[in-house]
Amino acid sequence: MERAQKICRVTLWGGVMNALLLAFKFVAGITGHSAAMVADAVHSLSDFVTDIIVLAFVHISGKPQDPSHDYGHGKFETLAMTFIGLALLIVAIGIVYEGLVKIAAWAGGEQLESPGMLALLAALLSIFIKESTFRYSIRKAKQLNSQALEANAWHHRSDALSSVGTALGIGGAIFLGQKWAVLDPAASVIVGLFIVKVSVELLRSGFGDLTEQSLPDEVEQEILRLAGSVPGATEPHDLRTRRIGNHYAIELHILMDGNMPLREAHDKASEVEELLMKQYGEETHVVVHVEPISQST
Repeated sequence: MERAQKICRVTLWGGVMNALLLAFKFVAGITGHSAAMVADAVHSLSDFVTDIIVLAFVHISGKPQDPSHDYGHGKFETLAMTFIGLALLIVAIGIVYEGLVKIAAWAGGEQLESPGMLALLAALLSIFIKESTFRYSIRKAKQLNSQALEANAWHHRSDALSSVGTALGIGGAIFLGQKWAVLDPAASVIVGLFIVKVSVELLRSGFGDLTEQSLPDEVEQEILRLAGSVPGATEPHDLRTRRIGNHYAIELHILMDGNMPLREAHDKASEVEELLMKQYGEETHVVVHVEPISQST
């Protein structure tokens, strides 16, 4: 099965879970009078929307290079991850705002309605389903080296953790009595702040790749070490790196004996390229520029 098809299968499974959960959560939140559960339902709705985004963009990113995209379409997968982070941030801000409004109303003397047991049941069910979906998705994301799938997996985990906060808030409001009904909107605020943190991390990573951020220092040091391990290729330098979707782009210069025959120099450069592609994947874009030692000293 091709990589894109595998990613789509995992995403579809998560989408089905999200569709079922968001319907149940909305019903439980509305009939159970729980602001935290309604917030949780909105979060699941954002999960469902981002599942659709992942399906669309992974299909595009899987296309081979063409005359208008010499480096392929891998950036579309990064773009999907960025959209997911943006969607999470918008949802989180709305959740925090609504929760603060209810807390302010309670502080002003307004009596909040206690949530019902149906809302608590929905929260507990959500924890189990979303954590299971996260574990499945993150395992597949690592296997398939998919940024979008990994981002979506963390979206599932954020929903599971938000449901933990929701369950605590709803449970406290139910079992501690009417005067503790404020725990429900308080839980929704905590959930929202957690989602803000997750979304900012996803946006930082997405914007970094879209603005040609270099690979981590430890990866670049490994690239230089590998390039310099080829006999006859010395002092790798002027390294430039970036991500293109799920694979790397690497450009570097190496020094070789200026009297070496052109064919031999070409073969050595090719050996460096093949070594790097073996380490980082066959789709790695590698460019090696050869400089004669005699002209560099």
